[in-house]
Amino acid sequence: MSPRHIKLSEVGELKLLEQIKRNFAKRSRDILVGIGDDASVLKPLKKNLLVTTDMMIEGIHFDLRFMTPFQLGFKLISVNISDIYAMGGQPSFVLLNIALRKDTKKEFFDEFFMGIQKALNLYRAKLIGGDISSVFKSACLSATILGYCTKHINRKGASVGDKIYVTGNLGDSACGLELLKKIKRPLILHIRSKIKKQKEICRKIFKNISWETVEPLFIRHLMPVVKFPRKFLNNATSMIDISDGLMIDLSRICKESKVGARIYLEKIPVSPELQKVALFLKKDPLKFALSGGEDYEILFTAPSEKNIEAIHIGEITTKSEKVIIDNYGRKKTLSWEGYQHFV
Repeated sequence: MSPRHIKLSEVGELKLLEQIKRNFAKRSRDILVGIGDDASVLKPLKKNLLVTTDMMIEGIHFDLRFMTPFQLGFKLISVNISDIYAMGGQPSFVLLNIALRKDTKKEFFDEFFMGIQKALNLYRAKLIGGDISSVFKSACLSATILGYCTKHINRKGASVGDKIYVTGNLGDSACGLELLKKIKRPLILHIRSKIKKQKEICRKIFKNISWETVEPLFIRHLMPVVKFPRKFLNNATSMIDISDGLMIDLSRICKESKVGARIYLEKIPVSPELQKVALFLKKDPLKFALSGGEDYEILFTAPSEKNIEAIHIGEITTKSEKVIIDNYGRKKTLSWEGYQHFV
């Protein structure tokens, strides 16, 4: 039987764990015992320890009709690393728990862990353990990241008069997902030899839009690369990553800091690619940017007198004021839109 048709149930848990142990065996001086024992043993640094965990559930956080196993593995690590970055920390160790159906192909397992390894190499983090299990229906993936920081930055800390900043364009990920729903199939973006075929698929569906326009939107959704906000850490008074949408994540800073906010619509950063594709989709690009989610840019506040090299989008105000100002100077009450579970 071809290796690509072998099911996980035919391989077994022990062999899968042995493969993971073999592929992620590289150690560092602060890992005394890694994968393969009842627990890992770490030699902690003399810094503040950060710990975060996040789940991705099939049908809720990802749809395998639109993404490859490689992209899924890469994204699982990135979205968790983003939480460490948003606290001002550097990632060090990863624990991974995955539950897949018994009839999942071994090829899926291998590609998924290739994506994991690619992301770990990018962020210089080490896999030190976890667990694998089976499920009857939807796959469940969870990563726990441990990192270190000298000074942590909370959501609580914004003060009246602080300016509000973001670190990059917003809405690209949500727009990329909208395009993937029209393609109705995964796109292989990490293998350059496959790009010609991907271009052909897109040209048939999006006749008036070039591949160079849509590719960055696909990448932003499928394989987001999060950036460490090193140059903002000394001045940031509060910080959060934009995972559920600008508006709802800003509301979390406001709630924790007991403040309000004034946002300027004309200052919201929107990429040229999003503007072109939103026109094609007959949708408002700012709708994607304000509430789309999964951008994994950093939203933060800093004192107004500081010279910050980021995108200024508004100010922190008193708790009673939560407004967005349009291009004509008209005020509208902020709507805390974005993704929420159980809503």
